[in-house]
Amino acid sequence: MNLKEEKVDSTLKFNGGMIQLYLDEVRLPNGHNSHREVVRHPGASAVIVTDSKGYVVLEKQYRYPVNEVLWEIPAGKLDNGEDPLKCAKRELKEETGFVAGEWKRLGYIYTTPGFSDEKIYLFFANELKKGNANPDEDEFVEIKLFSKDEVECMIMENEIVDSKTIAAFFRAREKGFLN
Repeated sequence: MNLKEEKVDSTLKFNGGMIQLYLDEVRLPNGHNSHREVVRHPGASAVIVTDSKGYVVLEKQYRYPVNEVLWEIPAGKLDNGEDPLKCAKRELKEETGFVAGEWKRLGYIYTTPGFSDEKIYLFFANELKKGNANPDEDEFVEIKLFSKDEVECMIMENEIVDSKTIAAFFRAREKGFLN
């Protein structure tokens, strides 16, 4: 069965600093037309990081769209044409001050494919060296280290609800990186 929808027309409705909103007309598999609201996003990178004792580095920060303070792994938006690994290294240093010696890819996720094309590349890193954080002027984060058991408990108890953090944690654990 063909499930693919074909774009017939696309109209830019909003062009912001980070995202664009399009109203697309699509042809459905049954031949009828419909509309899709699509948020275009440049993509991002996120990294689950452990120190020499296996503790996971998390950030606590306020997220305006959901009006909540969340625990998350370090992450940030890709600059135009930027390599995802380079972005992950930059964001880790800027937000936490840490530089990692070993990096492993964990694949990627689509955050909300029902209306957005945002793709987040996930990484695992360790062999940390501490430096000075240099967050963006509109970023306010608190850094704390947790055991992997604490992180898993926080996920299961709904204290960590950020999808990139949950996905990266379980992928890293299943690959044996969180031993």
